Amino acid sequence: MIDAGTEFGPGTAYGNALIKCGETQKRIGTADRELIQTSALNFLTPLRNFIEGDYKTIAKERKLLQNKRLDLDAAKTRLKKAKAAETKASSEQELRITQSEFDRQAEITRLLLEGISSTHAHHLRCLNDFVEAQMTYYAQCYQYMLDLQKQLGSFPSSYCNNNQTSVAPVPSASSNVIGSSTLTSTSGLVIASPTNLNDLKECSGSRKARVLYDYDAANSSELSLLADEVITVFSVVGMDSDWLMGERGNQKGRVPITYLELLN
Repeated sequence: MIDAGTEFGPGTAYGNALIKCGETQKRIGTADRELIQTSALNFLTPLRNFIEGDYKTIAKERKLLQNKRLDLDAAKTRLKKAKAAETKASSEQELRITQSEFDRQAEITRLLLEGISSTHAHHLRCLNDFVEAQMTYYAQCYQYMLDLQKQLGSFPSSYCNNNQTSVAPVPSASSNVIGSSTLTSTSGLVIASPTNLNDLKECSGSRKARVLYDYDAANSSELSLLADEVITVFSVVGMDSDWLMGERGNQKGRVPITYLELLN
């Protein structure tokens, strides 16, 4: 716009208007770059550091705790089945060791999870900084365009349309409310919130498996098991490699692979 306005001539109304529009666009571009830099520094970088650092550590320790719980359950089952005194003593010793390891891992995981509250407070401050940066950016852009409109309106009526619609005032924060669960784009397309998809996409193959140890389900997504029973198992896309989906009649849930012996 600036180059074209210079060619038309700054002394002409159209050339001068092009130059003013180009200069305003440059100011908006500068404000846009400042918003990107501020957002990256105050919001995106702390969030990325948490996801790639603390969050990965927490996920790793929680998975390790889950494995320790499986080891503890297996040790309890072996102690129940132990009949000979020597075997029983060995099983009791194993149970004490696994219980100690489980308790230690549970304490580590608990401390990490307790730190999440302070992390949330920090990210809340970062989110406030991000919102303030956006408010500053949009206020600057509005002011730049308002000034441009006044400058263009000062040109002689023979060069510009005096019947142009004025810029609408900035809505107040209290009126900027989304009152619908769907959003409509400028092209007229309705953008609805995604429906809940079923995460469990079953594979076509299934196998019979014999249960090696008793297993108590930790939550509703798992299936309790009884030693020596035979159940149907199959893999599920996206599931942890240490687990399968188990099925017994109308009951279905996750089961640990280490508790199973696959049958031909």
